[in-house]
Amino acid sequence: MNPPTAAPLAVANDPSALADAARATTPAYRRILLKLSGEALMGDDPYGINREVIDRIVREIAEVHALGVQVAIVIGGGNIFRGVALGAAGMDRATADYMGMLATLMNALALQDALRAGGVVSRVQSALRIDQVAEPYIRGKALRYLEEHKVVIFAAGTGNPFFTTDTAAALRGREMGVDIVLKATKVDGVYTEDPRKDAAARRYNELTFDEAIVRNLKVMDATALALCRDQNMLLKVFSIFKPGALKRVVMGEDEGTLVHC
Repeated sequence: MNPPTAAPLAVANDPSALADAARATTPAYRRILLKLSGEALMGDDPYGINREVIDRIVREIAEVHALGVQVAIVIGGGNIFRGVALGAAGMDRATADYMGMLATLMNALALQDALRAGGVVSRVQSALRIDQVAEPYIRGKALRYLEEHKVVIFAAGTGNPFFTTDTAAALRGREMGVDIVLKATKVDGVYTEDPRKDAAARRYNELTFDEAIVRNLKVMDATALALCRDQNMLLKVFSIFKPGALKRVVMGEDEGTLVHC
């Protein structure tokens, strides 16, 4: 039998090395809120839900969920509403917003089904009452589900017209007492300019909410940014299309752009 090497023994006898090893396997955040845009579910399709894309996103979510992280999700509806956008032209804004809320509910049900297929238990709570397909939003029940290690998917935004799902993410994040709000986008952070149009665009590693608002960086809408700032919440913007990016964010690695007070 070969004698044990000295390296594991050295680590075992070195408290600082043990602490470093523990940090390397311990998530930086205990409870997160993931803001998924409806467009993230389209993949390269013009609208609708791309099954391959949603299954890949579910694998990313399941990976961080398996680490013991409590996961809440707010989902948008742009991928479905885009298909009827031409017909909505000239429509009353409140009516169009309610249609968008129903689109988010469709996405929430699709995500719940994909999570179930991936072995992750989840619950959908809707800000609009549609009791046959989703529970109404009840803060206490949502908190209990998170503590029971169930993923909670919030649909229908805030339940009010004129407010975006970004604002819903900031609101639900505060209500759930999350450690950080994660905005999943198609771009790996916040840039000085649109990186798809300007090759010289520079990615911010971090910035403040005030800087994001003043510079009009399109991180979130102004109402959502102001709510995050006023409630002293952390926000991280990252790309959901980069494999493993969600886990790297949850583990506290240098991924995306951190927005703070």
